[in-house]
Amino acid sequence: MLFLAAAGLPGSLASTPAFSCSLSLVLAMDGSASVNAREHTLQLNGLADALQDPEVIAAIEAVGGIWVTSFEWSGRYQQLRQLGWRNLTGQASAREAAARLRRAPRGFTEFPTALGYALGYAAVEMKQAPAACARKVIDVAGDGVNNEGFGPDSAYRAFDFEGVTVNGLVIAGPDTAPVEYYRQNVLKGPGAFVEVAATYEDYADAMKRKLLREIFGNGYAALP
Repeated sequence: MLFLAAAGLPGSLASTPAFSCSLSLVLAMDGSASVNAREHTLQLNGLADALQDPEVIAAIEAVGGIWVTSFEWSGRYQQLRQLGWRNLTGQASAREAAARLRRAPRGFTEFPTALGYALGYAAVEMKQAPAACARKVIDVAGDGVNNEGFGPDSAYRAFDFEGVTVNGLVIAGPDTAPVEYYRQNVLKGPGAFVEVAATYEDYADAMKRKLLREIFGNGYAALP
């Protein structure tokens, strides 16, 4: 219905930029000192499980494929790429990406939560995306607030976030303060949202919900 309406407008197609893909997605996973070895593994496997979920694969196929990269973050200079840019088009490519994530080593264990630096790193990663996609999304997961270096507001002033939406996945635990912190300080762009995992055991389900919202776009993402 929307397509037919748009097609009926003179010049509407000519004014639409040409994109080679639907979505470029940067995934940023918390590896700070507050995350123990078990929780780190739950995050890695949770992301891998979500990417291989049949509903997520169906969504990827429905939009014609997406580009994805993932990294672990903690301190100011502690960022480690887990998955280089991959074009996910269906089950086979999602399975390969998930397998690589499960094998990714942990980079650091003793550094604080430098969220502003993680966002800056993510912005640089986004610039390296191999294709010009219709939407650019950074997906930051964490269980705490910024406690080292500059914060998200400074990152947004210092780095290029033009056309980039930043969403959050918060592992709430007994302390719900990080959820409000992400809502007030991390979210950026139209349709930006926070997905909440009550515990690390809920990470895979929360990541699945988040990926579906991000893959299908801002109209879907803005739903409650």
